[in-house]
Amino acid sequence: MTPTADSTLGFGHFIAQSDGVGKALLVLLLLMSAASWALILAKGLAQALRSKRSTEFLNHFWNASTLDEVRAEIATHGARDPFSHLSAHALHAQAHHARHGAAKLAEAGTASEFITRTIKKVLDEETTRLESGLTTLATVGATAPFVGLFGTVWGVYHALLAIGMSGAGTLDKVAGPVGEALIMTGIGLAVAIPAVVAYNAFTRSNRVLGGRLDAFAFELHSLLTLGEAPGAGRPASAPPAVAPLKAVTA
Repeated sequence: MTPTADSTLGFGHFIAQSDGVGKALLVLLLLMSAASWALILAKGLAQALRSKRSTEFLNHFWNASTLDEVRAEIATHGARDPFSHLSAHALHAQAHHARHGAAKLAEAGTASEFITRTIKKVLDEETTRLESGLTTLATVGATAPFVGLFGTVWGVYHALLAIGMSGAGTLDKVAGPVGEALIMTGIGLAVAIPAVVAYNAFTRSNRVLGGRLDAFAFELHSLLTLGEAPGAGRPASAPPAVAPLKAVTA
């Protein structure tokens, strides 16, 4: 086969020979790839930033002498991570209930119950925020190989039709069209694999962070309601050598 013929049996030739369905499937795969990579980069950057800010806040929290210092830290730098967000709402709930009591149905119950409901609500909000975008990654990872496979089947079908009409079924006539059609399967896998890997990585990271948040929420609730940390040991989110805080009544 001459170099000119080799150059014609490439990806560009496949695109040129594809019909509307094949080109539409290729565009769909490219859009799926762009969406998944945008999510991977955005969530990866957000995860790294969240981890850094969480570490900074937890170091300040467990080294503070009173909860008033924690309040001042949040007021100065804002709630920029899940742990500071949880602390800000819990501290506000404690102060609000101490000042106004159960003035509304939403505030019914003891201070401990009101703080517990507030903490659960914030945990649900953080879980929802962490899981945003994962459905898209899962969908891309699950469907991209089948989209590519459909494109391959469609391309092979048209290649076989062309071969049948020309009457030439030799290997050199079949290899080019069929090989070009198989490109769609490769593209589908190239789109799906990064999405699946990223989905698994983000899911595990969210699970670990959720466990740390639960442990921190238990400690925070004890500090706000009992005035001391529980004696069962430090949570995973706290440095083991730091003494527990003394709660300050709002």
